[in-house]
Amino acid sequence: MKARAIRGTALSIISFGSGQFIRLVSNLILTRILFPDAFGLIALVQVLLIGLDNFSDFGIGPAIIQSKRGTEKDYLNTAWTIQVVRGFVLWIIACALTIPVAEFYRQPELLHVIPVLSLVTIIDGFCSTRRYSATREIKLEWVTVVELASQLLGTLIMILVALWLRSVWALVVGSMALSLINTVLSHILIPGPRNTFRWDREAFHEIFHFSKYIFIGTIAGYFLQQGDRLILGRYVSLNDLAIFSIAQIFATLPLVMSFQLVERIVLPLYRNRPPIESDSNRIMVGRARALLVASLLLMTAVLGVFGESLIEFLYDERYHLAGPFLVLISISIIPRLIFGGYNFVLLANGNSRAFTILTCCSASFRMCALVIGIQHYGVVGAIVAPVIADILAYPFQIAYVNQYKGWYGLYDLGLLAFGVLIAAAAFWANPAALALILG
Repeated sequence: MKARAIRGTALSIISFGSGQFIRLVSNLILTRILFPDAFGLIALVQVLLIGLDNFSDFGIGPAIIQSKRGTEKDYLNTAWTIQVVRGFVLWIIACALTIPVAEFYRQPELLHVIPVLSLVTIIDGFCSTRRYSATREIKLEWVTVVELASQLLGTLIMILVALWLRSVWALVVGSMALSLINTVLSHILIPGPRNTFRWDREAFHEIFHFSKYIFIGTIAGYFLQQGDRLILGRYVSLNDLAIFSIAQIFATLPLVMSFQLVERIVLPLYRNRPPIESDSNRIMVGRARALLVASLLLMTAVLGVFGESLIEFLYDERYHLAGPFLVLISISIIPRLIFGGYNFVLLANGNSRAFTILTCCSASFRMCALVIGIQHYGVVGAIVAPVIADILAYPFQIAYVNQYKGWYGLYDLGLLAFGVLIAAAAFWANPAALALILG
């Protein structure tokens, strides 16, 4: 298990690093071909699609990973059948919401973009459950290959179409190509049983019982992850939203990597080595978690200190305001990096109810802070609000997670002190970011 965890972590880091490099290169190329408004428009569509995905999440991945039946063919095929049906339902809902969304954001072009881009929900629905089975066993070699191959090929298609059309449709076509390639390769390359349509009543009831709280929790998770863009899209221009989105791409790299590693490594570790079962398990998981968070904080330090210089080097002057935003967002995610992985202790123990309660609690704090912050301080308010929300939610996390001996208070205190030093260094190196906060 230790060897697989180390190998899985290394593969996840390789996948994440390579994927983000591809994303960065494509972003740099596309920003020189397309206008900023195109990225702002796609950001609005992604807010809708991610919302639909979260509002209908059955937690199929976590259900397969934690279930005792997670290796049975009938169970896997029933999960896949649910996933396929869900994809078609999501597309229908997206089409029905097209007109209200276009009117809310006052963007007529969304009337055409949303129905086409939302076809990715159908494509993703056919993706093989083998990826979850591989994650369950922390055997991620072919999962990594599929992710990188699909991202690379999808990006190449996106760039070629952008050179041809020079419009937002290049981003639409590229996103659909990426999903299609990922789905096809998941069936061809990742080892495991072939998925077929199947309906096992007991498997459905088990998935439903586990996921009924996940369903609510992912709705709350949507507001946690997308609340800033959801509200900002109403109050700022597409140009400003595009600049904020570019800053967010860089600044949240450690956070995105954290989500990936927690789902692929920490969740299986919690499942196979529960801290509550023995002191040795608790020590091993605690050290693994502390090492992971410290590494992510180091990445945050680099982004925070060199944020403005990075944006000025990579982008033309139209995007330079993203530099101070990058610095501020990097600092704002520090509490979430330290506290964010605790909820998965609950999922690993099958307590999806407590997981949902915690997620809803965090989402409530964040949305309240976002509404107040954006109305009074605009983009800066959207950046500062999550810090307040994460700190307010922390005591509730302790209360739930400590039932499974999953809370590591001393580690958190040391990591938080490290985070304060990172914030001080970032403000010292980037006076423009500090001026935004003080101004």
